Amino acid sequence: MSQYFELFQLPEQFDINLDMLTQRYHALAAQCHPDKFAHQSAFEQKQAMMMATTVNEAYRTLKSPLDRAAYLLQQQGIAADAPEHTHFAPEFLMQQMEWRECLEEGQLAHDETVLTNLSTEIDDAQAALEHTLAAALGEQSWEEAAELVRQGRFLSKLHHEIQAALP
Repeated sequence: MSQYFELFQLPEQFDINLDMLTQRYHALAAQCHPDKFAHQSAFEQKQAMMMATTVNEAYRTLKSPLDRAAYLLQQQGIAADAPEHTHFAPEFLMQQMEWRECLEEGQLAHDETVLTNLSTEIDDAQAALEHTLAAALGEQSWEEAAELVRQGRFLSKLHHEIQAALP
């Protein structure tokens, strides 16, 4: 079992109980908060700081569906976010170009409706992608899951750009 899932006593899988994750995060964060170790030795203070850092990083990773998927893939020896992985299916590349054009048009025209509709479309695409990603991970289709993580990273970046363009 991988360290992050073990730390939060969760099954090593894509679909997790986010309420349980948050509840266990708060309990662990309280246990290892550096302030609790202020009167301890320098070694114990350093250990508490390292544990707090690990707990925070684990929570951030497991809370995000894309980061959680990338972490699960990492446990299989697959670096989904490695820079050498730039291949996308032609259909996804065409869709990327359409979304980018729509974003550019909405920005140039200062058209909030266009941007809001694009944001909704991207949200729907992200939800569909996460569903497909869960299935790919469940079937241990590691390479498909890695490609979906990369597509999800693009969608996430585009979503942030759209939000930044909205008034």
